Formats: sequence, C-alpha cells, structure tokens
Amino acid sequence: MDTLLSPLLYVVSWIMIGWHALFATVLGIDDGLSWTFSIVGLVVVIRILLIPLFVRQIKASRAMALLQPQMRELQKKYGSDRERMSQEMMKLYKETGTNPFASCLPILLQAPFFFSLFRVLDGIAHDVPRGAFTSQEALFESARQATLFGVPLSSSFRQPIPPGLPADITATINVTGVQVVAGVLVAIMVATTFLTQRQLMRKNMPASALEGPFAQQQKILLYVLPLTFLFSGYFFPIGVVLYWCVSNLWTMGQQFYVIRRMPAPGTPAEEAYKRRLAAKAARRGGPPAPTPEPGGTGPTTTAAPPPPPRPPGRQQPKRTTRAQRKGTRKS
Repeated sequence: MDTLLSPLLYVVSWIMIGWHALFATVLGIDDGLSWTFSIVGLVVVIRILLIPLFVRQIKASRAMALLQPQMRELQKKYGSDRERMSQEMMKLYKETGTNPFASCLPILLQAPFFFSLFRVLDGIAHDVPRGAFTSQEALFESARQATLFGVPLSSSFRQPIPPGLPADITATINVTGVQVVAGVLVAIMVATTFLTQRQLMRKNMPASALEGPFAQQQKILLYVLPLTFLFSGYFFPIGVVLYWCVSNLWTMGQQFYVIRRMPAPGTPAEEAYKRRLAAKAARRGGPPAPTPEPGGTGPTTTAAPPPPPRPPGRQQPKRTTRAQRKGTRKS
C-alpha cells in the first residue's frame, strides 16, 4: 500500500510539516498544539482544492433528486425489463446532462489523502517514518511526542500507548484519559457524518425525491456511513479522527452556504430563501417579493394597486381657415 500511496505520503507529510513550521513560528511553540493545527491546516488545503468538485457534487445530487419522478415512471413502465430500464435511464441521464456518479467524487478523491494521513500517523505510532518524515528525524520525533489534551496524536482507542515511545513519555500517559478523548472524538466524527448527510436530505431534496431508489440509497448512506466510522474509529489514531471531524465540519459549513444561496427547486431551502427575499424587500420598502404558498406549490404575489387616473390635459384649440371662420359668423 505504501508503494501505491508514496507520492501522497510525501504530499500529506510535507503539508503537515509546513503548517507545523508556520504555527511553531507564530505561536512560538513546538509541541502537540502545533501538530494539531497542522492537521487542521491539512484539511483546509485539501478541502480548498476540492471546492470545485464539492459544488459539482451538490449540483449532481440536486439533479438526481429532481429526476426522481421521471425515474419512477420508467420503473413503472419497464420494471419487468431490467435491460430496457437501464437503457432508458442512461438515455435520461444523457438528455439531462446528469452524472449519477458525480455526487461521489469528493469522497472518492478525498479517500487517498485520508488513507495517506492514516499511514503517516500509523507510522508515527509504530516508530516507522513515512513520506517526508523519512528524512526529517527531528520533526519525526517531535510528531511522535505530540499530544492533544495530554494524549498522543498517534495513539488510538485500541492502542492507547503507541509502541516505541520513550519510557519517560509512556509513564505519563493515562490509558483511561486516552480512551475518553478517543471516544469523544469518535462520537463527534460519527455525529457530524450523520448530520452532514441529514442536512442535505432535509434541506435540499424536494418532496418528490423522498421516495424511490435514490431516496432509499440516501437513507442507507445516512445510517451506514456513521456506523462504519463508529467501528473503524476504534482503530484510527486520534490525529486521523481529528482530521475527519474537522473535514465534516467544513462540509457542513459548505453545504449550509450552498443550500442557503442556491437551493434546489421545490425544497424547504427554496421556501426559506424566498421568505428571506420577501423580508429583505419589505425592509427596503419596495414591492413585496414572491413568497411561497404554505403548501409549497409555488410562489404567489400580491396584486399591485391600479395606477391613479391621469388628470385630463389642457385641450388645444383647433386651427381653422379664414373661410371657415366667415362661414361660422354668417350662420
């Protein structure tokens, strides 16, 4: 695995070393806090690079949700013919420009960085330098001794005391304290994973998308992913759990911004967006903006009062010829 991930092991470790150097210079410290911030900095760098893919993921999820009524019709029509139904669905994806796999891109592309960080921290825990740490012996020893709340970043719930640490450090490690910190971080990781998926389903999915295979898939992910992290968190080093917690919080913030500013049609987020526009227009004293009906069927507008009647203008006298004026006087 290390051979396949070798370039990413260097990328991840160099990013950590760079952030550590920055925080050590700014904060004037070279301890666990600097290494903790370096992991947060790693999240920031990776998530900034993945912003275009994240926006694409949101758009793909929105497009898939809006296609659910048409997909249900295809299932009713070709439910007994799986091959024909697959062909019709692929045709529908092509006509609408929808990629069902685009919603998975950020997770798939972030996974190699996640595993690379896991291998780097696992090497720190087992006294096996990986990536840039192979040529940075002093920094490797500093990272091995880095702690968060008195708990080594390389320790885990399963292995509270990493092997190979100096005896004077292992003597100060409280096993119960390590398991408490690891358990709390794993609980935060599981909760933020659940809330991130739930935020997307409740706020940015129309009612028509809450039924059918797509909705079932989303509900499965809603519960399967947190359970997966719950069991795997037992083995993850605390630094890896910290990375995933910060990454989840970043995702929640990104989703909140995108859903608030660009809600999908027919969703609760769109109704809230229209209410905000109406309130903003009312504060400015302008005409009321369209507001959604209570049932969410569409916007309604208040009829504007008819304009006041224009006052009649002064009528100019018509010009007449001399012959016409003479005829008028004779009559």
